Amino acid sequence: MNIASRLIEFALKNPNKTAIIDARTDESITFGELEDKIARICHSLLELGFKPGSRTLLFVKPSLDFHALVFSLFKIGIIPVLIDPGMGRKNLLAAIKHTNPDGMIAEPIVHYLSYFFRSTFKSAKIKVWTSDIKKFLGSKRADEVAKVNEHDPAAILFTSGGTGTPKGVVYTHHIFSKQTEKLQEMFGLTSDDVDLPGFPLFSLFTLAMGMTTLIPSMDPSKPGQCDPAKLAANILKYQATFVAGSPAIWSRVAAFAIEAELKFQSIKQVVMFGAPVRNELHRDLLSIIPNGNTYAPYGATEALPLCLSDGKWLLENTIDKTNQGSGTCVGTSIDGVDIQIIQISDDAINEMNPSLLKDRNQIGEIIVRGQTVTKTYDQMPEATKLSKIKDGETFWHRMGDIGYLDDDNRLWFCGRKAHRIDSANGLMAPIRVEAIFNQHPKVSRSALISNSQNEPAIVIELKHGLKPNDLLRKELLALAKSSALTSSISQVFFNDSFPVDVRHNIKIDRIKLSKMYFKTKMFKYNH
Repeated sequence: MNIASRLIEFALKNPNKTAIIDARTDESITFGELEDKIARICHSLLELGFKPGSRTLLFVKPSLDFHALVFSLFKIGIIPVLIDPGMGRKNLLAAIKHTNPDGMIAEPIVHYLSYFFRSTFKSAKIKVWTSDIKKFLGSKRADEVAKVNEHDPAAILFTSGGTGTPKGVVYTHHIFSKQTEKLQEMFGLTSDDVDLPGFPLFSLFTLAMGMTTLIPSMDPSKPGQCDPAKLAANILKYQATFVAGSPAIWSRVAAFAIEAELKFQSIKQVVMFGAPVRNELHRDLLSIIPNGNTYAPYGATEALPLCLSDGKWLLENTIDKTNQGSGTCVGTSIDGVDIQIIQISDDAINEMNPSLLKDRNQIGEIIVRGQTVTKTYDQMPEATKLSKIKDGETFWHRMGDIGYLDDDNRLWFCGRKAHRIDSANGLMAPIRVEAIFNQHPKVSRSALISNSQNEPAIVIELKHGLKPNDLLRKELLALAKSSALTSSISQVFFNDSFPVDVRHNIKIDRIKLSKMYFKTKMFKYNH
C-alpha cells in the first residue's frame, strides 16, 4: 500500500477536518485542502519531468507546504531524500553526492549552495525552488496513486552520524505503513488527537492517522534552544493531546511550566526519543500533565518503534536500579518485534548462531528483528553487512547499542557500543557509569571517556551557576570509589557545556570530549 493512500482516503472522507495548523502564524489547512494541494503539486512535478522511482532531495523548512510536498512525492512514487542539514557541511555534501539525486526541491539557500558545489549537485537535473510551489496550485490535478509493492523504496532518511558517517536508511512503503499502525496502537491515537511534534518527520505518521498536527513555534534544527514559553502557549491555545520530540525540548518546557505553575490538562502523552530520559524529567513532566503519562520508546532511524516504557511505571519500579548503575530500562518489546542480546563484536556477523546469545542479565550487543526494521542502507553494502545478521529467511539488525534483558524480558539500555571501554577491570558501559556520578547534587550530567590506553575518566557538567573546585573533585573521586562500576576512575574533568548531537541536541558527543581532554581519538570501535 502506498503510504500516501492512508492520508488521501482519510481526506476524502473528512475533507473539513483541520489537518495542519501553523502555530507561528495561526494559518491552517483542512484535509480536503491538503489532498487537493497534493494532487496539484503531483501534476506539476510530473509535468516538470519528475519520474516515479527517481530520487529527489527535499530541503524544505516546516510549513504548510512541507507535508504536501512529502505526500506528493509518495503519491507519484518519487523517493524523497531527507538529510539533516545540521550534520555539518562536509557530511552534508558527502551525503548528497552519495545519494546521486535526480531532482531537488529546496529552500533558496540550498540552491545557492548548489552553485558553489556543482559537482555535488550535478546529478539533480530538475530543480524546484520553494517559491515555485504557489504556481503549482493553479495547475490541474493528478489523481492516480502510484502502485507500489511492499519492498519498493518510499524514502531515504539519513542517520545523524552521531557515532560515525551519516548513512541513508532505505524506507519502504510497507515499513512506513507498519510504523504508523504500531505507533497508533501503542499510544491509542485517534483522529480526535492533536499532535505537537518537536521533530517534523514524526508528523508524517500522525497526519497519516488523520490527526491534526501543529507546526510549533520553534526551530526544529535547534531543539535545545527552543523557547519553552512559546511551546507552552502552543499547547494551551490548540489543546495539544500528543507531544513528541527530544528530551532537550521537554526539559525546558517542564522547567518553565513548573516555575510558572502551569498545568497542561489536554496532554495525554509526552513521547521522548533521541537519548535516555532521566528519571527527574519523567517526574517533572508528570507533575504538569495531570491527565497524561510520559513515554520513552526505544528505537533508531533504522528500526522504530521497538520497545515502550512509561514514566509512571519507571518511577515506581526502576528508579533505584537506574541510580545504582543498572542502566536505563526501555521496557519490553512491542508485538511483532524480537530482541536478543549477543556477544559484543565490531566485526561483521554473516549468520545468526545460537552460540552468540548471552544469558539473561548479561550485557551484550542489542539486536532486533521485525516488520518495523529496515533492511538496508542506501548504496552502502559494507555498512549494511556490518549491521545485519542473516537468520534463515529473516535478518537481525545490530542496533549499535549495548544492554541486557532482565528476567522479565525487559530491555535495559547501557550505552552505545562505540562508547564502551574495555578497561583493565572489564567492560565499562557509559550509561551505567555516569548514573553513579549523576547522583551528586551538584552534577547536571556526566560523560565517560578514556585515553588511548583505555584508561577511564569522567567529565562533569555542573548544574547552572556552579563552579568546580578541589573539594568537589575529591567528593567525586570518593563517589567513584563507592561503586565497583566506577572504582577504577581516577581522573575527573569539568566542562561548562557538553557537545551534543545535531539532531536532538541531547546525545553527548563523547568522542569530541575525549579529543578535548586527551588530544586523541578515543573510541577505536567507531564505525
